[in-house]
Amino acid sequence: MPTSTLDQIRAASPLVHCITNYVTVNDVANVLLAVGARPIMADDPEEAEEITALCAGLCLNIGTLNARTIPSMIAAGKRARALAHPVVLDPVGAGASRLRTATALRILDEVRPALIRGNISEIRTLAVGSGATQGVDANAADAVTEENLGAAADLLHAFAARTGAVIAVTGAIDIVTDGRDCYAIRNGRAEMARVTGTGCQLSALLTAALAAAPSDPLAAVAETSALMGTAGELAWAQMEESDGNATYRTRIIDAIYHMTTEELHANMNITKL
Repeated sequence: MPTSTLDQIRAASPLVHCITNYVTVNDVANVLLAVGARPIMADDPEEAEEITALCAGLCLNIGTLNARTIPSMIAAGKRARALAHPVVLDPVGAGASRLRTATALRILDEVRPALIRGNISEIRTLAVGSGATQGVDANAADAVTEENLGAAADLLHAFAARTGAVIAVTGAIDIVTDGRDCYAIRNGRAEMARVTGTGCQLSALLTAALAAAPSDPLAAVAETSALMGTAGELAWAQMEESDGNATYRTRIIDAIYHMTTEELHANMNITKL
């Protein structure tokens, strides 16, 4: 069996710098440890660039955006790019406020991330200048379905070609594209939306994947998106009647910790569009 992105992450154990959302920062750190990577969180402007220089990848998550972290994100992002380290942008809530939207667009322009991962409303906002977000959640009207999958893929394909970034939209059906090829991933459970931070965790995992498997970024993104969804499926199968979303959160991280390449390949559902 060929080496998987999961194997490459565990072999490389990349150090990943996350300037991220304080609501989910602990789970982001734990999921990176579970997959075999190493997390570090440093968001003060006095050290953000210095820490980034030590790391193999940078994850920028605007979920709890504030005036102090914006310059840290820009400075760290530019330093990572100068060092040819992958930068992942998670534009949480883009479209919900002028500050979030403007900051995400500024990062796109000044940092030029290697990957942009978000829900369909966030990505649509960045791609076409308007979106219908509901706080930090996608609007139901924007949801990717089997019926509109082709149209959504066309939008993302064009956005990827324009930005030079891999685009990953996650939801009931995930779509990833580099502007040339495009894949749909049909893994995961609807219940994952009841756990705060599964998207934040995935963005960090994707940063580790790009750092560890740089030769084929699109394949690394597709497989790692399937990894998160598969973990959600396997974790749900372990749930007991008395368990709730807090237990589910832990079981998802545990499923990633215990995942084997054989198990992932047996369960992942990736199709080319």
